[in-house]
Amino acid sequence: MAMRKSGPLDAMVGTRIRMLRLNLGISQAILAQRIGVTFQQVQKYEQGANRVGASRLAQIAYVLDVSVGEFFESSRA
Repeated sequence: MAMRKSGPLDAMVGTRIRMLRLNLGISQAILAQRIGVTFQQVQKYEQGANRVGASRLAQIAYVLDVSVGEFFESSRA
């Protein structure tokens, strides 16, 4: 099975996760606990180093109280 490398879209999604998390005042550790991963994994998601799977992205969206689509919007007006 081939390993999938993260790319620019993964980095964009990670940046949006970080921005939304910070806007709510939630630490990486709290987000990690609520979605069942380590805070290091959250760091990797936010840096775009690791890809976020669909079900994990849905969990993150639930915790951050946003739709999954929010992670793919480049900017808000």
